[in-house]
Amino acid sequence: MTVGAVAFLGGQGLAAVDGHAWLTLAIGVLTAVLAVLVYGWVVRRTERRPVAEVAREGATAALGRGALIGVVMCGFVIANIAFLRYYEVDGLGSPTGAVGLFGFMAGAAVTEELLYRGVLFRIVEERLGTWIALTSTGVLFGLSHLLNPHASLWGAIAIAIEAGGMLGAAYAATRNLWLPIGLHFSWNFAISGIFSTEVSGNGTPQGLLDSATSGPAAVTGGEFGPEGSLYTVLFGVLVTIVFMWLARRRGHLMPRRRRADRAAATATLAR
Repeated sequence: MTVGAVAFLGGQGLAAVDGHAWLTLAIGVLTAVLAVLVYGWVVRRTERRPVAEVAREGATAALGRGALIGVVMCGFVIANIAFLRYYEVDGLGSPTGAVGLFGFMAGAAVTEELLYRGVLFRIVEERLGTWIALTSTGVLFGLSHLLNPHASLWGAIAIAIEAGGMLGAAYAATRNLWLPIGLHFSWNFAISGIFSTEVSGNGTPQGLLDSATSGPAAVTGGEFGPEGSLYTVLFGVLVTIVFMWLARRRGHLMPRRRRADRAAATATLAR
């Protein structure tokens, strides 16, 4: 609830300064930082443990690795669409638009990862195991995108597979939120702030490049943007498989708790 409150207030602030790139950057980054601090404070107070998933140690390296994966994946998707001549660049777009999108995507990526992977995935996984957590939170993440202006059922399904699965698997493999945050942010920013395409049917403003997409929706994603492209689904599934392989190799997969184990844990907490 506290992270959700920060996300809501940040969203209201971003809406209030719509069109002012530098204010959007400042409010977006502030929302991201405040959300992490609030999440850490609540977890320490309620779960009485170190908040390893957002620890400062190793955060920069994990963010960097996630950002690299997101940018490379985005580059492959755009390159494949451009190879078929369904993506064209006409020159420089709006550098100030890219600045504003950096802040907006930072706030969105951090708050969504804290809510979906830091809270929902982690708590469901503790009770029902990794695979059920991956599936259920992925579906919920996809369904949440139906609220976007140019949303479609296929777009929501694509997001559930390529993003919900991939980001949950990234957390399972690393047991920290920095890598999925970096991946989520860099994908969103690259697809919008650099390549100037639609993000999840949101009516995204122009970014760094003056570009246009045309052609079959199965390739370009149509009004929903490249996240609705079969290329993105394919690359997302491949990255998910790699992360889940790493999670299994590192012994990070959690089985479903048996009823007796849950009862024992409940009794321990009650004492």
